Amino acid sequence: MNCALRTFCSPWPAMHTRRVHDFDLLVIGSGPGGQKAAIAAAKLDRRVALVERPDMLGGVCLNTGTIPSKTLREAILYLTGVDQREIYGQSYRVKDEITIADLTARTSHVVSRENDVVRSQLTRNRVTIIPGTARFIGPHEVEVDDGRRLRKASADNVVVATGTIPARPSSVAFDDKTIIDSDGIIHIEQVPRSMVVVGAGVIGIEYASMFAALGTKVTVVERRERMLEFCDLEVVEALKYHLRDLAVTFRFGETVASVEAHPHGAITVLRSGKKIPADTVLYSAGRQGMTAGLGLEAAGLAADDRGRIKVDEFYRTEVPHIYAVGDVIGFPALAATSMEQGRMAVHHALGEPITDSHTPQPIGIYSIPEISFVGRTEDELTEDCVPFEVGVSRYRELARGQIVGDSYGVLKLLVSPEDRKLLGVHVFGTGATEIIHIGQAVMGCGGTVDYLVDAVFNYPTLAESYKVAALDATNKMRQVTHLSAE
Repeated sequence: MNCALRTFCSPWPAMHTRRVHDFDLLVIGSGPGGQKAAIAAAKLDRRVALVERPDMLGGVCLNTGTIPSKTLREAILYLTGVDQREIYGQSYRVKDEITIADLTARTSHVVSRENDVVRSQLTRNRVTIIPGTARFIGPHEVEVDDGRRLRKASADNVVVATGTIPARPSSVAFDDKTIIDSDGIIHIEQVPRSMVVVGAGVIGIEYASMFAALGTKVTVVERRERMLEFCDLEVVEALKYHLRDLAVTFRFGETVASVEAHPHGAITVLRSGKKIPADTVLYSAGRQGMTAGLGLEAAGLAADDRGRIKVDEFYRTEVPHIYAVGDVIGFPALAATSMEQGRMAVHHALGEPITDSHTPQPIGIYSIPEISFVGRTEDELTEDCVPFEVGVSRYRELARGQIVGDSYGVLKLLVSPEDRKLLGVHVFGTGATEIIHIGQAVMGCGGTVDYLVDAVFNYPTLAESYKVAALDATNKMRQVTHLSAE
């Protein structure tokens, strides 16, 4: 055996000698999808290895993406007191001068703790961690570079979970100080007085709302005519209204021609001729799959022009023993869905039974305020000629809404008048990403709106909005039935 392999070979040498490959499963990448894939295989008593750069355990999600950005959001909510101003007045702030150090202190603490949790979970499940970056040198074999030497490892099955990096157009001169991408947010030196956000997708809108809450004058530039096109239009309009109240300016139908860096800021030049000066420009124009250095061709694979890998319904690539999960395969590119993809891919690869679940998965957008939904939108149902009734509950009508100071929040149920099942649930406001799971559970169990009508919710809670919205929908359907019977 090659001596270089001894540091990460299977803990069961007798079993290893009867095997063709070093491991039963090799996972490349330790983000949510990679973690859950490795642990799922370990729980099935398989020999598992995971390749990751030493400083990136937990992947982009933990180190530069989801966890830092959501922690930053919590720090901003607390320090600015923005969600308490309905009660204490528009001038209310916990701290007058908020510095980047104030914001990053909480982020660093959380990332450090979560890093320990990830490492503990992997080692506790006897997953061998191979430090470095992997490159395929064959369909079953990779070469791992740790910066000092090259090692080789092979496996019966491979899961690619390398994630993505922000797309950087060649026309934009990123300097990671004035002109940055979403990964560079956590490295800025001070809270900018003004910012241009290019792209009104999920990441762009999340950061636009965060910096607007800090008092930054934000301008959002989007080439499409609306933002968050996959969300309910009414909810998006409510968010847009709220962001405008925080002095956010929107430039829809506009394309960035160039960004000019200057000693004390940058000027964003639009194709229409407009010029927007700002301290900082945040480019949030999509993400690119991290597949460039993987040597996919050696494994018989190829990525598309955005670095994404094509998979089937079992997350299997064109090479049957190689699977891909998470952001590297494209939409929906969420941590929660990536985790489930990792588990399902491994179960399929190892011949374990897989439950064919068609339960809609929730989408969460951590803007200020939050948006979350599960199921279909009004536009989708209308386009498909599916009849539905709408039930609405507004936070301002709930005691809990008054207590927490949320007068703008809303929960909307889309209900089938034929079988009374939920077709979609849409929430805007405080706790949206939490309370959406009640609707998800009802939909997953095939429940009807009548369950929510009859259910008893704690009082006062925001969850009570489900009962209010359910009553609203059933009253409307009852009125139709009554008039039809006359």
